[in-house]
Amino acid sequence: MSKEKSASQILKKRARHQPGAIIGRLAKWSLIMAVVLMFMGAATMVGVYFYLSDDLPKITSLTDYHPSIITTVYSDDNRKVAEFYKERRIVVPLSNIPIQLQQAFIAAEDSRFYKHQGIDLFSIIRAFIKNIEAGAIVQGGSTITQQVTKSFLLTPERSYERKIKEAILAYRIDKTFTKEEILYLYLNQIYLGHGAYGVEAAAENYFGKSVSELSLAECAILAGLPQAPSRYSPFRFPERAKQRQIYVLNRMLAEGFINNTEVTEAIDVKMDIKPRRNWYIEEVPIYTEHIRRYVEKKYGEEALYTQGLKIYAAVNIEMQRAARQEVEKGLRELDRRLGYRGPEAHLAPEEIESFSDELQLSLQETPLAEGSSTKGVVIDVNDKEGTATVRMGDARGTVSIEDIRWARKPNPNLAFYQAQVKKVSQVLKTGDVILVQVVKKMNSGGLWEVSLDQVPDAQSALMCIEAETGLVKVMVGGRDFMESQFNRAIQSRRQPGSAFKPIIYAAALDKGFTAATEIIDAPIVFKDEVNDFTWKPKNYGKKFYGPTLLREALTKSRNVVTIKILQEIGIDYCIEYARRLGITSDLARDLSIALGSSGVSLLELVNAYAVFANQGYLVEPAFITKIEDRFGNILEEMNPSRERVIDKSTAYIMTSLLESVVQEGTGKRVKALNRPVAGKTGTTNDLQDAWFVGYTPRFISGVWVGYDNGRTLGKGETGSRTASPIWLGFMDRILKDKPVRMFQVPEGVVFAKIDAQTGLLPIPESRKTLFECFKEGSVPTEYTKKPDTIVDAESFFKSDM
Repeated sequence: MSKEKSASQILKKRARHQPGAIIGRLAKWSLIMAVVLMFMGAATMVGVYFYLSDDLPKITSLTDYHPSIITTVYSDDNRKVAEFYKERRIVVPLSNIPIQLQQAFIAAEDSRFYKHQGIDLFSIIRAFIKNIEAGAIVQGGSTITQQVTKSFLLTPERSYERKIKEAILAYRIDKTFTKEEILYLYLNQIYLGHGAYGVEAAAENYFGKSVSELSLAECAILAGLPQAPSRYSPFRFPERAKQRQIYVLNRMLAEGFINNTEVTEAIDVKMDIKPRRNWYIEEVPIYTEHIRRYVEKKYGEEALYTQGLKIYAAVNIEMQRAARQEVEKGLRELDRRLGYRGPEAHLAPEEIESFSDELQLSLQETPLAEGSSTKGVVIDVNDKEGTATVRMGDARGTVSIEDIRWARKPNPNLAFYQAQVKKVSQVLKTGDVILVQVVKKMNSGGLWEVSLDQVPDAQSALMCIEAETGLVKVMVGGRDFMESQFNRAIQSRRQPGSAFKPIIYAAALDKGFTAATEIIDAPIVFKDEVNDFTWKPKNYGKKFYGPTLLREALTKSRNVVTIKILQEIGIDYCIEYARRLGITSDLARDLSIALGSSGVSLLELVNAYAVFANQGYLVEPAFITKIEDRFGNILEEMNPSRERVIDKSTAYIMTSLLESVVQEGTGKRVKALNRPVAGKTGTTNDLQDAWFVGYTPRFISGVWVGYDNGRTLGKGETGSRTASPIWLGFMDRILKDKPVRMFQVPEGVVFAKIDAQTGLLPIPESRKTLFECFKEGSVPTEYTKKPDTIVDAESFFKSDM
């Protein structure tokens, strides 16, 4: 029989076994709880996954990547002249993006790009800890794939829900697309500052080159931008950009993409950051603005700004530049003839120093240079030496009396040559704030020669169309597009004055008149009994010249003869004739249209003259030669309509008549072109508008000058003095290296010798004869009467045969 155990022994035994049992039970229950929690966590994750997956966007949209891209406008030689966009993006294939640029972005943004499956858990955990420490979302753990997800498929809000959705989509994208496809999307989509989306647009923005041409140093600059494009902008913060570049280079070194030598060389490269170009403003702004309006109206705003159209314009950059320069030159010359409008302000002596200090700050950004304009304050006037001293910040300039003689007080009733300044003090006083143009540096001491300047008030427009094709090579709508976007070449309707007369004369040629028709230039009176109004038209010189041949009447721009011609052929017929020549503006149904009383656009008038240059064909002006969509499909292509609207013989005779205007009449100034030119001046009542429209066998060009408010240009400022010099300067530049062409005489035109006074066949007693051009069958058959022959006293309105 076994020995009974004492109570103490039993208690000791129990004490020995109890801890192990407890630990076992705890382990058992802990394992059970862990399994339960894992299942609950998994269930929760599955639930969250399905809950958030319900409204996730489809990633299939990425397979058809057609983002918002730039619409580009090209000149006639395929140079870029404008861009229109909501996002400045140029999509390029991955093969065009340098490997080093790809590596730079990967090293800086997602070094484990080729290892993870769209989500990098290490980065997420790191960001999670940082956010817990900060008590807010301050850092993300986004991979390149997640950045693609956020850019294409989600909003940029910062929340954990959005991050979970981002992770789900990133995983799906990584499973669906190759790493190269993801990188292609990322590098073309990412925003890199200053309006640039994608690496190609950024390369153009910052370096003025294609992405394929970037160096390692430039690649590192771009790869440093995604984190904070504005903070690391090479334009605004070059030092910060440099530090960020060094960081990227070191990351590339750490990842084994480059070696120490390459890092050192790249860091030592001095960055050549190009100022961002505004293509729309720089080259041909008024022209491209006209194109923008047309495309937006026809194809819509979305197509213009997001669909990457390629628009090929007819504009020629060099011709446009010449036109703008000649317009500026002509307006400045006009402005000087009209006088000086006075200083911009007047300062007390104690104000001069502070004004100069402020001016010096601006001059530090844009230093004085020959040809530049700047403000200055007059600090001394010396009539004895004929000079004024101008302070321009810390610099000094001298204006001589010779550069001030033009600065008379404006008086539209006084011609420029009738009043000249004799003393500097007549114009300038100490303390006057004036605009000066820098001429040159006079010595090493910092003294400049400057001339008194002012910004022209008048405006001008110029248009040039290529003969036969109708291509609009040049359009200038005003002096400065930045000051005014109003297009005076197209949108404005101004009275053409005598520049409208060729339309009247062409209509007369098709009504039986000839270049040798004689019309009596004598006073004529028109009375309007209803309105109690009397009209007594006069010629410009207020003289009447008696019997006048039609050629001479147009050459000398005789108003009364033109009115009589219109009266003979009929107002309605003349208006219908103008419509055939392309004039669409409203024309008054009265005799005043003979003197150009109805407003027309410069485009209309130039196109009407083009009918004469094109031997009777009306060719629709073309600003655009072709438009392609982003896939290269042609949306429209120039197919200019050519319609014969007048006989070629009429067109040639008009050209011949307009050549006389240049050789012997109001257009004499443009004889200096030294090649065949046909054209006509135009001046309206009170000298409010000045015109010259003319052509060579190559180009038809027109110039208008005037004030937007319609005030007078001043005494003597006619089309001949004001507009034709601009036309001449422009045409001389664009035709400088081109061979001389002659106007071709078409079939149906014959030449005959006539008496220059009567327009009839000459006799031995004729004092002067000339060869005149006629349509076949219209040559005079009657001979000039001998001087002592008595003729019937009856006065004929028209006589030619």
